[in-house]
Amino acid sequence: MNRGFTLIELVVTLAILGLLAGMAAPMLGRLQRERKENELRRDLREIRTAIDAYKTDTEDGRIATSVDASGYPPSLDVLWKGVPDLSRPDHRMIYFLRRLPRDPFYPDQGAPADQTWGLRSYESGPNAPEPGDDVYDVHSLSPGVGLNGVPYRDW
Repeated sequence: MNRGFTLIELVVTLAILGLLAGMAAPMLGRLQRERKENELRRDLREIRTAIDAYKTDTEDGRIATSVDASGYPPSLDVLWKGVPDLSRPDHRMIYFLRRLPRDPFYPDQGAPADQTWGLRSYESGPNAPEPGDDVYDVHSLSPGVGLNGVPYRDW
């Protein structure tokens, strides 16, 4: 027997669907935030590993640097654009990153990746990171706080 929905059945069905959607929305928001936080952790680790590799190669004499320089990269761009390898006769380029990742919490998706990160130079203090002649470390520019209670800037 084929019967249509009554108005009451339709209202109850829509109310149940609305309730379920209302319960799912916060969970979806948290999942998206967790995904961005995991991406931030991975990107910070990748950039910091590349900075350390650049410093090691500078100390090993593979990268040209001045005597008074710290040995850290002068910018984030050199990590993916590459630098000549002085240990090779052909001076083939050394690349430390395939691409420079973007800060996943940076609001302007059109900004270049190197502008989405806060920079700390070697001479900068640990509590007030400031850019300088080199890149010793990076941090998120986001004013947000992670699910772990630590501001993204301090990760």
